[in-house]
Amino acid sequence: MDSYRVAQVAEAGGPFRIVEREVPQPGPGHVRVAVEACGVCHSDVLFVNAGVPGVSFPVVPGHEVAGRIDALGDGAQERGWQLGDRVTVGWFGGSCGHCTPCRQGDFIVCESLKVPGWAYDGGFAEMLVAPADALARIPEALSANDAGPMACAGVTTYNGLRRSSARPGDLVAVLGLGGLGHLGVQYAVAMGFETVAIARGAEKADFAKQLGAHHYVDSTAPTPVAEALRSLGGARVVLATAGNSAAITATVDGLTPRGELVVIGADTEPLGISPGQLLMSGRIIRGHPSGTAQDVQDTMAFSALHGIRPMVETLPLDQAGEAYGKMLAGTARFRMVITTG
Repeated sequence: MDSYRVAQVAEAGGPFRIVEREVPQPGPGHVRVAVEACGVCHSDVLFVNAGVPGVSFPVVPGHEVAGRIDALGDGAQERGWQLGDRVTVGWFGGSCGHCTPCRQGDFIVCESLKVPGWAYDGGFAEMLVAPADALARIPEALSANDAGPMACAGVTTYNGLRRSSARPGDLVAVLGLGGLGHLGVQYAVAMGFETVAIARGAEKADFAKQLGAHHYVDSTAPTPVAEALRSLGGARVVLATAGNSAAITATVDGLTPRGELVVIGADTEPLGISPGQLLMSGRIIRGHPSGTAQDVQDTMAFSALHGIRPMVETLPLDQAGEAYGKMLAGTARFRMVITTG
């Protein structure tokens, strides 16, 4: 094959177009991945719309990539990778290795983090070249369509919970039942937490129970969300997956003393939280980034062990623009995945 196809955006906010390019060769420490599936994440908007500095057009987004290694650069084999290995590439697309966080081993907050679609072409394509340190090995039990979303949505919710202060038996609330939240509920249940799902509308209660939630709180009901959480004893942790600052703010007074709000849903509006809500009860608010390649591998192993899968809709690469549009409109159930097969 001399050429391959990508779905690219030529200018900020522009439409997706399918373009053929010359097949790239991986450099030292890199591999080429034949892409089989790539999830569509709301964070792709940052690159398509040039919402962060350093975006260079044309942009090929996509950081929930699953596929097989089909070419090895120098040194990649010495790092344990072989042709044909099934791998993901996620939000963590490599690190610089020399900034202070990297030297401290905290690679996910690398000051020069390499995010696919930003630092290099992402997975809305038939192939991509990525650093070997970005690769996570896919277990046999997971399909490419399952594994792709685990590289961002999955690892973000899984890590957000396992690195929280909650312990088995604690009451943990998951705000939102979308692309992140439907995974967060499944992980919370599997980790042994008494799990509360919070979403808009009484009609979502049955779905929350199908995911395993022990309780459901309708955020549109007359009873405020915080009061509903307190009636259950208070939440040790709220995992805020919904990108809505007002909804996130409404959970804070439902935390226990020393309770923790873990924010993974992005919104440009500020949180409406006063110091008084935090001080006397010793509550904590923490932003949580995604996770390293090893974290992604841990997420996939845990998911395979407990039968946790993302709920996805698939569209072929030719319809990447439609898949992106469904994600933007919030009509995906629950993660759009672009396929190349």
